[in-house]
Amino acid sequence: MSNHIYKHLELTGSSSESSDDAVRRAIAKAAETVRNIQWFEVTQTRGHVHEGKVQHWQVTLKVGFTLE
Repeated sequence: MSNHIYKHLELTGSSSESSDDAVRRAIAKAAETVRNIQWFEVTQTRGHVHEGKVQHWQVTLKVGFTLE
């Protein structure tokens, strides 16, 4: 295994579909401008409830990427 140095950033993704979709959207958007994303860690999950049903998911995550 190679020795890597990682930098991380914090993102918050949102979705009306699911928490997984919120994570995927956040990572996909970050990957448009950040290279070498290697891992993520979910730090918070929140949601909005309306009339007894989940209407929206919001997920905060740390994303790690290797430095060049």
